[in-house]
Amino acid sequence: MSATDRLLEANRAYAETFDHGGLEARPSAGVAVVTCMDARVDPYRTLGLTLGDAHVIRNAGGVVTAEVIRSLTISQHKLGTTEVVLIGHTGCGLEGLDSNEFASKLEEETREPRDWSIAAFEEVDTSVREGIERIKSSPFLSRAESVRGFVYDVNTGALREVE
Repeated sequence: MSATDRLLEANRAYAETFDHGGLEARPSAGVAVVTCMDARVDPYRTLGLTLGDAHVIRNAGGVVTAEVIRSLTISQHKLGTTEVVLIGHTGCGLEGLDSNEFASKLEEETREPRDWSIAAFEEVDTSVREGIERIKSSPFLSRAESVRGFVYDVNTGALREVE
């Protein structure tokens, strides 16, 4: 049985007891969380969120890309969020990755053009600070009442705020 087949089996069991019908698309806490796709990061448990509380936007590195700005814009303008929590984490696969070397390997392997940034970074605190600045400086995200950034420690589960 493949991993996908096991996931579908788990979904069947989940659907049998599903009781979250009726939740609205508008997050009840008014918060959007941007974080990494890393399997060790569970933003719901880390922040004490339940289904329906927040929008959670995930990508490699939790980097604030044009796609993240797009998603946050929709989250704010269409669905009423007013706060953004940005979370990087220790031990991220993008931290210290050589973007040029990675790009060269991809181009050599695929022989296809790439229209997206690898967005690797040298240090997670710096990446979080730059992400906060991108959010705060975006003309599309002027409705944000609060934009704060944190680093999640994958070994302790603790968040540390980035000043």
